[in-house]
Amino acid sequence: MNTAANSRFTSLEASTQEDWDNIKQQFLHFSESLPDRIMDHLKLLDGDFGGFPIDRYQHCLQTATRALRDGRDEEYVICALLHDIGDTLGSFNHPDIAAAILQPFVSEENHWMVKHHGIFQGHYFFEYLGMDKNMRDQFLQHPCYERTKEFCALYDNPAFDPEYDTLPMSEFEPMLRRVFAKPRTSVYKAAMD
Repeated sequence: MNTAANSRFTSLEASTQEDWDNIKQQFLHFSESLPDRIMDHLKLLDGDFGGFPIDRYQHCLQTATRALRDGRDEEYVICALLHDIGDTLGSFNHPDIAAAILQPFVSEENHWMVKHHGIFQGHYFFEYLGMDKNMRDQFLQHPCYERTKEFCALYDNPAFDPEYDTLPMSEFEPMLRRVFAKPRTSVYKAAMD
């Protein structure tokens, strides 16, 4: 519960420096709990199988586990963990949702990988939906093509194994907190400095 005083302006043009000092302080406090909100939202995927062999939450954990065990850096592992977090609100564009959440905190290469992983993952099943399994080839000349292709091949595609020894969220929480500690880019980055 927020106990701080709220500003009283009725339009932004009527706001004052004092108002924005207050808003900035509350924003900074609110942003500190972003990792908690992300983990809470990710847990909404728990128990949602959608016809798959494992639920979407386990799929995210398993994708991250595979990336971690393969020696990927923390940022990449967190991208693997959150790549499908958008499934709850963006059923038709979940990669865009995940990419938007990650964008201020990750490299351009990792952002692009998450944003486009759905089309690349489609290589393994689009034909069964009457779609072009080679849709990813429209990006053949993009510098992140191979990175995204590899992400799907090594981590996302095989992460549906009910017998796999998947690590729990507690293994990833410290990494998630570090990656989301401070944005790399954002129109609000200056407010964090």
